[in-house]
Amino acid sequence: MLQKVIKSDEEWRQQLTPEQYRVTRTKGTERPFTGEYCEAHDPGIYACVCCGTELFESTTKFESGTGWPSFTEPIEEERIRLEKDFTYGMIRVEVLCNVCDAHLGHVFNDGPAPTGMRYCLNSVSLVLKRTADAE
Repeated sequence: MLQKVIKSDEEWRQQLTPEQYRVTRTKGTERPFTGEYCEAHDPGIYACVCCGTELFESTTKFESGTGWPSFTEPIEEERIRLEKDFTYGMIRVEVLCNVCDAHLGHVFNDGPAPTGMRYCLNSVSLVLKRTADAE
C-alpha cells in the first residue's frame, strides 16, 4: 500500500520550480516538443517530480509524435489515479500520481500494442532515475 504525501500549497511552492508547480499542482500543460524527456531514450525509471514515486519504466516509453513523453503502461496501476477531465470543452482522462495527487498528463486509447494505451505526460512532472541511479 502506498502512503499518501500531503503538503501545503506553500510547501509545494518551496519545493518545486514555478513551471513544475504550475503543471503538477494547478493542472497545467507544458508546450509540446519542449520537455526534457520528449525524445529521451535513456534507460531508467520515470518518477513523480513531487514525491519521487516510481511511475513508468523507460522500456514502456515510445515515440508518439505528439510532443510529450508517452508510455504504454505504468509500473503498477495503483501508482497512478485516473479521473475524467472535462476542461477546454473536451472529454479526456487525466493521469495523477496516486501518492501526492500531482497532475502528470492524460491517457488515450490510441497507443501501440500490447496495451493500446498512450500515457501522454508532461516532462516537467517527471524525473528520470537513470538505470545507474535506479535501485
